[in-house]
Amino acid sequence: MRDPARRLRGRLAAPVTILTAGAGPARTGLTVSSLVVAEGEPPVAYCLLGSEGDLFDAITDSGRFVVHVCTEDDRATADVFAGIRPSPGGLFAGRDVEVSDYGPRLIEFGTYATCSLVDVREESYSALVRATIDTIVTDDIETPLAYYRGRYRTLAP
Repeated sequence: MRDPARRLRGRLAAPVTILTAGAGPARTGLTVSSLVVAEGEPPVAYCLLGSEGDLFDAITDSGRFVVHVCTEDDRATADVFAGIRPSPGGLFAGRDVEVSDYGPRLIEFGTYATCSLVDVREESYSALVRATIDTIVTDDIETPLAYYRGRYRTLAP
């Protein structure tokens, strides 16, 4: 029988985002659905990441990262950064990328935030990353991409 917590998590719709961090050959990214934003002054982002991955290392080394919010049109890009679609030449090959102090920013995304690491805490099988949100840029997203029951779904407007 499947783990009950995994089954519960699968029944919660989650945002699809791509987090990027690092610079030069150490730049990396990952599709992440375990992200929550808490309002406040300053606003805070919380996300769960595997502590063995390249993104975790890039965030803890640099202390910064970029959150890109995915839309229906970003399914293929989300698959690339999730590691389920090949990308000859690497994650950033063929993409317009702006170099920033927070890591690579994917130009194709109109909604993004830059974040500064506050702390990391081990939680169950993951690391809970807490970061202040330093910059927020939003555009009109008509068809946000969500992750629900093991696959992407588009939310109707």
